[in-house]
Amino acid sequence: METSAKNKIPVEIISEEEMAFLEAALASARPLIAASLSNSRNQCRSVSSIPRAMPPDTPDIEESSVRLPRKPFLAQFRKNRGLSVTDITATEWCEKQMEFVLLHGRPRRTKAMKMGSDRHAQLEKEVIERVEIQVKSAEESWAMKFVNFIVGANQFLFEGLTRELPVIGLFNGIWVVGVIDEIRLPIYEKTINPILVDTKTRAKPTLPAEPQKRNARLQLMCYKYLWDDLIYSTFPSDEFFRYFNLDSQYVLSDEIREHVNSMGFQAKTLGEVLTYYNNTCCLLPRSKDELLLRYELQADNSLLEEYIFSYDASWFQGKMKQCLDFWVGNKEPKYIAEDEKWKCQYCKFTSVCPLTSVPANASQ
Repeated sequence: METSAKNKIPVEIISEEEMAFLEAALASARPLIAASLSNSRNQCRSVSSIPRAMPPDTPDIEESSVRLPRKPFLAQFRKNRGLSVTDITATEWCEKQMEFVLLHGRPRRTKAMKMGSDRHAQLEKEVIERVEIQVKSAEESWAMKFVNFIVGANQFLFEGLTRELPVIGLFNGIWVVGVIDEIRLPIYEKTINPILVDTKTRAKPTLPAEPQKRNARLQLMCYKYLWDDLIYSTFPSDEFFRYFNLDSQYVLSDEIREHVNSMGFQAKTLGEVLTYYNNTCCLLPRSKDELLLRYELQADNSLLEEYIFSYDASWFQGKMKQCLDFWVGNKEPKYIAEDEKWKCQYCKFTSVCPLTSVPANASQ
């Protein structure tokens, strides 16, 4: 089902902001090394990241078309990190573009990207207050993510709404992390099951084309899978500590322990925080199969469209398999389909991509 806030809004194949979103997805690098804490009614929540520098031995971009034996991208670029949901959506958008980003660096942050990020920060501020907390290790960074989840989950249970909720889970043995835009109880339904919402901003008063909506549907389905999985599955703590190379007995800083204590529970180590996280997951309800995409105009935050669709487990599993095959090295990165070659007009790597870097006299 699809509902629009305004009638006869033109469909645009791609907009400046939408490409900014995709560039942001491609630019997604590492899980949090630094973290911040946010308060909701004197409680805390999290989030911030440090960009990743490219390795010094990165090959020249012109050499990318030469196929040499290599490690799978997952082991080469996401070791001890896992995949982000934006890694997955960027791969679905174009596998070759994702390959170029991994090998040769991410696109420059644009004004439209910043405007989109500012809007998300504004929406977050409506329900929580952000407070900076210094972290000094991967263990403390993960502890803050779990703390943020606990506080956000409690906010949802008591208030029926939370935003910017970090989630983590396994899909076919691969760790996936993400941040859900919004989780809320439906306004006009008597149900305990939340609906997951994602808000996207548009630079122009136009609606996205189907490939863009498809990409956004995959994103929200990833979030639903992660949310439902943490409720129905036992969190594999030992595997988590092993994969991310973490010490469960790591003693958290005094600052972090003080903030944790101020929220009503005491935890000295990462392992103790994880215990509270697992207990919180047991209290949560499964999310609704209906998912909601909201499109807003950047200029005034007016609503362009609310797009409601249903979770499709079979479609989702198929898309995830395609994307993960790219990351684990089961296949070579493929080019986009013929009917989506318009995407190449907005790609930063057209001059070196074999699909588009055709000599001027080649077609004569």
